[in-house]
Amino acid sequence: MEKKFNILVTGSNGQLGSELRFLAPKYPNIHFIFTDVAELDITKSGAAEKFVKENPVDFIINCAAFTAVDKAETEQDLAFLINTVAVDYLADAAKSVNACLIHISTDYVFDGSHNTPYLEEDGAIPETVYGDTKYEGEKLLVYSDINYVILRTSWLYSSFGNNFVKTMLRLGNEKESINVVFDQIGSPTYARDLAKAILDITGIIEINSKNPFQEIYHYTNEGVASWYDFACEIFRQKNITCSVNPVNTYQFPLPAKRPHFSILDKSKFKKDFNLPIPHWVDSLKEMLAELK
Repeated sequence: MEKKFNILVTGSNGQLGSELRFLAPKYPNIHFIFTDVAELDITKSGAAEKFVKENPVDFIINCAAFTAVDKAETEQDLAFLINTVAVDYLADAAKSVNACLIHISTDYVFDGSHNTPYLEEDGAIPETVYGDTKYEGEKLLVYSDINYVILRTSWLYSSFGNNFVKTMLRLGNEKESINVVFDQIGSPTYARDLAKAILDITGIIEINSKNPFQEIYHYTNEGVASWYDFACEIFRQKNITCSVNPVNTYQFPLPAKRPHFSILDKSKFKKDFNLPIPHWVDSLKEMLAELK
């Protein structure tokens, strides 16, 4: 008989948290506690520790984050509070009940100057407030003595929330042509695939719970694309006739610098967990069908 265990999900109203909630019924051996700021404010000292002592858990999946990349440049204190300080509080909470903390991080910890996929051990050089606060959160876990998994991902989209796919669908139906940057390369990642991967690895870690687990992994969908390629594929799958014009990043000046190269090497994840990773084109098709 499969062992039952408990998982606390923070930030459960966001894209990834919503996908975890969607998948929850498929994991009957897991008791989920879904929270957002209304149920648990992770930025308050001691709040998370008090919560897990009243609601014992084996895992904490931290989906809460300040992800407004441009806003973070001017709202630095808030970004630091959510992306860094709150991670420290969650680590304290995990330690108090001997839980494993699964923390979601980002390709923005890198500067995007590589021309080969980033490995987990490559030096992080964040060039934005968002990237810096996420990296500082990572470091707090690395220097802690708790069990943790840091999962870096990129270009997340979902049928929940606001994201690039939904924006393209709206613009494609409103305009005859749009401009999309072609000099930023990455891997579009369906949040449902990431959510499933997270839940699958919790089962693997739980089976081996006697062993310490402190690792960083990269997870994105397979394949690579530019934002231009991504937009073209969205329109192709939806038979949208709006034309897409490739343009350079400098033609879209924004407060936060975007990494030109965001491809993350997933070899370590594949080796340690042996889980299938879908290609982004196939996952996009699944997500668009979900939107119907």
